[in-house]
Amino acid sequence: HGGIIPYGGTFLIFSDYMRPAIRLAALMERHVIYVFTHDSIALGEDGPTHQPVEQLATLRAIPNLTVLRPADASETAEAWKAALRNTSGPVALMLTRQKLGFVDRTQYAAAGGVQRGAYVMNEAEGAPEVVLLSSGSEVGLVLEAQRRLEKDGVRARVVSMPSMELFARQDAAYRREVLPPGVPRVSIEAAHPMSWYRWVGEDGIAIGVERFGASAPYERVFAELGLTADKVVEAARSLLRRKS
Repeated sequence: HGGIIPYGGTFLIFSDYMRPAIRLAALMERHVIYVFTHDSIALGEDGPTHQPVEQLATLRAIPNLTVLRPADASETAEAWKAALRNTSGPVALMLTRQKLGFVDRTQYAAAGGVQRGAYVMNEAEGAPEVVLLSSGSEVGLVLEAQRRLEKDGVRARVVSMPSMELFARQDAAYRREVLPPGVPRVSIEAAHPMSWYRWVGEDGIAIGVERFGASAPYERVFAELGLTADKVVEAARSLLRRKS
């Protein structure tokens, strides 16, 4: 028997109703692929009843469940490959509702780094003074923040981290290569920031959502809740002031 991979798909908010089955799949090491869309408060006008906030963090907390939240079409293709290869447990693939900007891979690193959970998407011009981390739809925000910081002479590295679980499985040397010790870190994700503290460290800043969302176009919701490139730039400058 073999060759059949069970999968299913729904809005991320409804993963709450599926939690017992997801947990058992992880416990039993079953190769199941869950495809969740509408993965953040960018769901917009449907409002807080349908906008996931804590779901990403709580799914990441399930042992042996691999969560993948790709930033663009290239990362999504790589995430699907990773999901097919991860035969020792279930995978949750997180996708957006809103359209995402095009990430030109002739200018940025190839998306193959998804297989290692996190990778340097765009390097600083010289040794990085700050590392900007994100996943999924918010990777575009850290790329914009990097451009603004570089204009002001601040060397910022952008790290895309679609899978914390895959990154945690890498050897320590690779993790240090991507997240060099002693360099301050800022993360941003349109979800509860709980799972990011491990990666930004106690001196870093994790920008996220610690309240329920609101019914409005997602651009307005993001602006109202501080999910902007401006906030990333502000946080990076704050860390650099502390360091100096």
